[in-house]
Amino acid sequence: MKKLTLATFVALLTLSGFAQADMPVEWEKDMGIKFIHTGTGLEVNDYSYVSSDKEMAVFSNKDGHIYWKKTFKELTPNLKKIDELVPFWKSNVVFLFDRKAGKDQIACIDLTNGKLLWTTDKYQKVTADMIVYIAEDDGFAISLKKELVYIKARTGEALWSTSKFQGVVGKYVYNSGDHTMVMVNFIPSGFIAFFTGFKNQIARINMKTGEIIWENTYIGRADRKTVTRDFVYDLNVDDEKVILRLAGIQLYDYNTGASLWSVAFDYTPEGIVKPGKDQGRFGVYGTVADPVIDGDDMYVLDMTSKKSQYIKKYDHNTGKLIWTSKEIKGAKAIPGMIVNDGIVVIQIGGMVEIQYVQKIQTQYYTMTIPVVRYKGVKPYGIQAFSAEDGSNLWDSERFKKGITNAIVAEGDHIVCSGKVLYSIDLKTGDVNYEVPVSKGGTGLASLILPYQGKIVVVGEKGLSTFNPDDGSFITNSVYKKAVPAGRIKNIILMKTDKDDFAAYNLDDLSYKQYDAKKGAKTWLEREDAKYVYVYEKKGVTKLRVY
Repeated sequence: MKKLTLATFVALLTLSGFAQADMPVEWEKDMGIKFIHTGTGLEVNDYSYVSSDKEMAVFSNKDGHIYWKKTFKELTPNLKKIDELVPFWKSNVVFLFDRKAGKDQIACIDLTNGKLLWTTDKYQKVTADMIVYIAEDDGFAISLKKELVYIKARTGEALWSTSKFQGVVGKYVYNSGDHTMVMVNFIPSGFIAFFTGFKNQIARINMKTGEIIWENTYIGRADRKTVTRDFVYDLNVDDEKVILRLAGIQLYDYNTGASLWSVAFDYTPEGIVKPGKDQGRFGVYGTVADPVIDGDDMYVLDMTSKKSQYIKKYDHNTGKLIWTSKEIKGAKAIPGMIVNDGIVVIQIGGMVEIQYVQKIQTQYYTMTIPVVRYKGVKPYGIQAFSAEDGSNLWDSERFKKGITNAIVAEGDHIVCSGKVLYSIDLKTGDVNYEVPVSKGGTGLASLILPYQGKIVVVGEKGLSTFNPDDGSFITNSVYKKAVPAGRIKNIILMKTDKDDFAAYNLDDLSYKQYDAKKGAKTWLEREDAKYVYVYEKKGVTKLRVY
């Protein structure tokens, strides 16, 4: 039986188009504000906003009508200026920050009507990353330098605080039966110095009182992605066990917090890709492949350091180590690992995901634009090991000059160098066939995907498909020069350097496009990717993707 796990660096957003045509306009609206801040809310909640440095307007996602428009002086008499707006869409509130020297002011506004809910100056040096909305309780967990404070969302009333949990509340599992919550802490990128004495904590807490029922430590670095805010780890509770999938797998007893077993390692991708000029809040993701579970066996990449890298095989039920491979030397990133017919194949180097906020300085203000991109990391290569004993079977020299990623399509192991598709015999490393991606007519490949029995090549100028059995070209759909910028389900978003974009439907490679005007900002609706919002000067346009 074949078992596979693909490199999860292909964490694209997804859209859906049905013809090579312009995206139809749902509505256009002049907001009457030359805005510099924008916020696109959830479709189900129906609230989004735009704001200048003096006023804001909240509008309906459904038809664009303005619910309310007020100056910040009307909204918050205690705040003299607004330095930052932080929406919490699930709670229908927005935090406004006036950052004074040593005395920050925070105001909480009801998005539905513009009503001031509460203000406070109790919480200093708080950023958006340090506030977490707990929907089950309609409360906010605010992380301060020395304590965690829990407040009511609608009143700001502090319910409890604890100094026994430090850092920001990350992913959590809430038990509505007894109002307890298992949670993991983390430090947002760039805030290491703020949390002195920080240690990795996983804890179960009584959300009524703030009592820590138990706590333990975890291995690795928990975090959220810079732009999309997706967690880079997973946490769940199953059969009285707390399962943390971070840098491997770690198990804890749900009732006591005792460590049951762990097959994890410490790893951080810092330095693999360095931020460019004017790039703030920078993160690199998908640099290490997820563990592969094959029946009772589990294969884990141990990337303890740049000089100490191994594959390790464990018993998935007990965590017992079965074997350790020889050292994998020189790899900065190993984003792909596949177990197939008794062979463990790893992809060394290739495309990884980067997310950052680009700062653009104008004559009057600084704009920030969220960016999701992919970048190749050297060195490159493919290596194969025996799943039985971990011995090295072969190491291909063919990919030393380049690799995007490797996939399994219809049982065939396909590797792309960027210029050529290769079908590899896993037993020997021999090439079954090699086909230039230029046959697809869309330029060099950024990455390849398996989809409905075909190889999808995401190229410089569109998408093309190939037959995995013999590498024969099937069809293509050409667009202008662009890079992949997101995937959700069967939709891939391609963006140009001018922010024009096309939404490709993987079912038939049709797409819908939009040519953005200079300075426009676009936002793909994240729930099911049906809509794109375009923000330009005073106007907002809602486009339908499918």
